[in-house]
Formats: sequence, C-alpha cells, structure tokens
Amino acid sequence: MNYYIYENYLGKFYILEMDGFITGLSTDEKDIPSDSKEYLSEPIKDCIAELEMYFKGELKRFTVPIVYNGTKFQESVWNALLNIPYGETRSYQEVAEEVGSEKAVRAVGGANNKNPLMILIPCHRVIGKDGSLVGFGGGLELKSELLNLESLNKGEK
Repeated sequence: MNYYIYENYLGKFYILEMDGFITGLSTDEKDIPSDSKEYLSEPIKDCIAELEMYFKGELKRFTVPIVYNGTKFQESVWNALLNIPYGETRSYQEVAEEVGSEKAVRAVGGANNKNPLMILIPCHRVIGKDGSLVGFGGGLELKSELLNLESLNKGEK
C-alpha cells in the first residue's frame, strides 16, 4: 500500500492507494497503515489533480478509481452518498430511507463515520434533519468549507 500527504489551504490530506485504486482519503494520520510506504504513484497523482480541480470548483464528480470494503450496510450507505448531487445535501434520515432502513438513522451516521474516502464519497453532504452540520471525520469547520465551496460553484459547468 502506498500513501502520500497532500496539503492545501484546508490542511493535510492522507491519500492511500493500492493496486491502482484509491483506498483512503483522510485528514487523520492514524489512517495510514504502518506497513505502507510514502510514494507518489500515478493513481495518487490523478487523485491530487482531481482534488485540486474540486477545490477550485472545477470538478463536480470524481473519476479516480476507488475501492472500499465495509459491511453490506456500510457499502449501501456509501453507494447512496455517491448519488447525492454536487452542491446538495441529504439528512441522515433521507439516506436511511434511500438504503431501505428508515429507522437506521444512527447506523447511517456510523457508516458515515467509517467512510474511508472522505470527499470522494461525499459524506460531508449529509446533515442533520434540522439542517445542522453534525458529525464529520475532518471536523465541522472542514465540512462547512466543503459545503460552502459546493454551494458557490454548483451552478457552474
């Protein structure tokens, strides 16, 4: 497994790659496996290029190859998150309903918390039922920044 530390105006991001797939994007250094090596692979370069375009408001949907493993429920939530359009939000309740488990609001929150690919799988687009910003692995300040970025750029092509 390879990793690389990408820094921009929002902070440090740890990108993980294995066998040509991005397997992790996090703001927590603890997410780097101890047996991985720092290496700027082509898939990581592609991920950085897309992240830079995203942060400039020029990219609405990521195309870098990703792979993720979780429970069946977690993966259903992560797949649902991929369908939330750029610049829009959904409540935890709405995501629970979309995955066919309307009473599993807390479990949706737990799946969001375990999302290995923040931003690429846009868990920042999930908010409280009352519209409040709650729960984000990168911190609520980063969540707010990402939502503001998307709000400002959602109408542009």
